[in-house]
Amino acid sequence: MNQEKYVVILGTFDSKGEEHLFLRDRIRARGLGTLTINIGTKAQPSFSPDFDLFAKMQEAGRGRTVPRDEAIKGVVAHAISLVHKLHLKGKIAGIVSAGGGTGTHMGTSVMRVLPMGIPKVMVSTVAAKNMKEIVGTKDITMMHSVIDLLGVNSISGMVLDRAAGAVSGMVRDQWNPGDRKKRIALTFFGFITRGAELVKQALNDMGYEVVAFHANGTGGMAMEELAAEGYFDGILDLATHELADELKGGYCSGIGPSRLMPHPGVRIPRLVVPGGLDCAVLEFTRETIPPEYRDRKIFFYDFRSAIRLDEIETVFLANQLAQKLNGSPSTSRVIIPLLGWSEADSKEGPLFDPALTRTFIQTLKQKLNPGIQIIEENCHINDPSFAESVARTMDEMISKLKAESRKLKAES
Repeated sequence: MNQEKYVVILGTFDSKGEEHLFLRDRIRARGLGTLTINIGTKAQPSFSPDFDLFAKMQEAGRGRTVPRDEAIKGVVAHAISLVHKLHLKGKIAGIVSAGGGTGTHMGTSVMRVLPMGIPKVMVSTVAAKNMKEIVGTKDITMMHSVIDLLGVNSISGMVLDRAAGAVSGMVRDQWNPGDRKKRIALTFFGFITRGAELVKQALNDMGYEVVAFHANGTGGMAMEELAAEGYFDGILDLATHELADELKGGYCSGIGPSRLMPHPGVRIPRLVVPGGLDCAVLEFTRETIPPEYRDRKIFFYDFRSAIRLDEIETVFLANQLAQKLNGSPSTSRVIIPLLGWSEADSKEGPLFDPALTRTFIQTLKQKLNPGIQIIEENCHINDPSFAESVARTMDEMISKLKAESRKLKAES
């Protein structure tokens, strides 16, 4: 590792100083340089860190007593700014922290400023809880401390030493993916797995690398973030099911307003398929059908079931999709399989409803910018022929944008 890069040890050194000092020493013992950042808000740190944000907060407050929540918010903002600056200077090789509920919130809030690929390890007493909001869309490794963190003992020391080993090993990663191929981001979910496999194979055969994202709320948002950072040459939204679940509070909800929106300053071809927009996936079984859905067409899956969307919901989603895509008409296309949008939406499936499919298409055509091409294919989303058409269209869009970029460059 470049010796000018360091592993950052970030934490509340007033209450967890012993643990973080132990992490620092165990990382140094593995031959890596470290930088320590104190984000404690209660008292002076138990050892002298490289960056003491408590002292900065004290200076800014000039002795004024600050409520706990405001103090935490303030020191996290300072830490985010500091870590961001260190990253821009190329100083950060990885980051590790340890803490309870508050420490986990503070540590991961700071970690999220770092891009994908920089190792992030959080040793947490609450790692067994729902970490959706804590981890978000970032590649943060959560490590359950199992016991509470109150100093270093024979058990906590073992956990912390392994955390030090984990971040050190990640920093020293030697894997090289080989020649850089053009990357395509592919969204999909369980009901269109066969279609996704076929599309991936077709694009692989064309020489593309396909990076898949589960359209489960977080997955789609992570894809959008990486696309904005320039990771992809094309976006293939085979699954737009998240819009349906967001509407109905379903299993794959949790998307933000940037989903399916253009990325400022970045031109990326986006091919959109209404994969999974026939249904919303909710958590109920045959025995627990909510009263309001007993008259719906239902696909019983596992502990989740999919309901066919009604006409009002279908029209709403067509309008919403059009509104989003109209923001980037020059780089967007839509391709629609006319014979079904999921395994349950087929001639033999429980959610098949051609009339609702037609309603969606008619609404989309009315609302979509005329410059955005809509391609209709007389096949099912999981058919090989649809995969071939999707792959050809994606390749054509990428080639077209590349040619336009070359022309603009030559003219300038």
